[in-house]
Amino acid sequence: MNAGNRTLPQLLYRAADVRALDRIAIEDCGIGGAALMERAGAAAFALLQQQWPQARRIAVLCGGGNNGGDGYVLARLAHAAGLDVSVHPLTPVAALRGDARVAADKLLAAGVQPQAWHGDVLKQAGLVVDALLGTGLDREVQGELRTVIEAVNAAGLPVLALDIPSGLHADTGQELGLAVAATATITFIGLKQGLFTGAGPSLTGTVFYSDLDVPHEIFARVPPSSLRVTYATEKQALKRRNRTAHKGSFGHVLVIGGEAGYAGAARLAAEAAARTGAGLVSVATRAPQAAAICMARPELMVHAVEQVEHLSPLLDRATCIAIGPGLGQTEWSAQMLALAVEARLPLIADADALNLLAADPVKRTDWILTPHPGEAARLLGCATAEVQSDRFAAVHQLQERYGGIVVLKGSGSLIRDDRQETVLCDAGNPGMASGGMGDVLTGIIAGLVAQGLMLSVAARLGVCLHAAAADA
Repeated sequence: MNAGNRTLPQLLYRAADVRALDRIAIEDCGIGGAALMERAGAAAFALLQQQWPQARRIAVLCGGGNNGGDGYVLARLAHAAGLDVSVHPLTPVAALRGDARVAADKLLAAGVQPQAWHGDVLKQAGLVVDALLGTGLDREVQGELRTVIEAVNAAGLPVLALDIPSGLHADTGQELGLAVAATATITFIGLKQGLFTGAGPSLTGTVFYSDLDVPHEIFARVPPSSLRVTYATEKQALKRRNRTAHKGSFGHVLVIGGEAGYAGAARLAAEAAARTGAGLVSVATRAPQAAAICMARPELMVHAVEQVEHLSPLLDRATCIAIGPGLGQTEWSAQMLALAVEARLPLIADADALNLLAADPVKRTDWILTPHPGEAARLLGCATAEVQSDRFAAVHQLQERYGGIVVLKGSGSLIRDDRQETVLCDAGNPGMASGGMGDVLTGIIAGLVAQGLMLSVAARLGVCLHAAAADA
């Protein structure tokens, strides 16, 4: 069995979907559950050897389900390879059932005697294998299990999680009270969507994947819940430019924003639109900000707009609107947003445009909303923690309520379109936690829309390009 793959599939699944894939492999393809468990344990052990070739003392922590069974298989293989293995079940072996009991009995037959958990278990270990909980967890971690996870996280040792870090919800990416912070996670058969958003990316470490050699045709029988998208998968939307093209061929973005003290946000969005390839970019901003933006970026056409009527001629020339960066929440801000919404041009709304929208909701099909979790909470009338507890549900509710395309930003950004499809971009890094990043994304997406891309395509490509640039 190979050691797992860092080239991850695009298909993402909920836990119930992966269980359905398991069932098809077992019932229709004739691969026994015990055989799948052997393959999972073997793939995990191969990864352990690949990632930590110097490791000699392994502590394997096993729960009472099939995830624990994978751990028993790994422990047996590690023992056979001459490693010093200690196995610590949280459910007594005598109480195990099914394939997990078979795996535990094979370990006993190999001469490895499981030991009860105690506080000093990890003092002699060089590596921890987390085989405590699988994908079925749906309630907060408590009791002895919580004590064990606390000890694992405090030990300062590398941790290999099998299928999913224990305590992480496989569907939502929510940390259920407490979860193992793994160094690496090897996940089996189907990628669980919760690994890649919410708390998932901070807990999984590096994610590896093994399909356990199940027949590929089984994946056609269970639809994925969402898709992973990357710059590599989306960049085909960028077509080669004709040699006779000119600036009028690539659209005209109008950025509206830059209330007093926030000129930088409007400039960042406008510059991003220009750098992404929009033919022309105009900025409608408050009069005191106009000269400063123009001096910094002379390629931008900056207009002092103090009265609503001064915005109309700019709207007449625009291909699309980006509104919100530095917009503020003043009377001027509200007037600008109202006129932009009435214009019926494709519109990208961010920042204070979203905060104003939350106070006076509107639904339309031809816009892209790009909230971060706090703005999403205001749009939904709930707490930010509620959004983060199930980001998939939140982006679904946002799209249902406001229409168009919704980009829920954050670790594992989600994009939901008007066809009710959700995709996830897991690129990006903590260096993006910096003021102005959202303004730049707004401008990137607007620049792509101006060049004629469909809103859903522009949103996906824009998010992936933004994240890939940050990673580069």
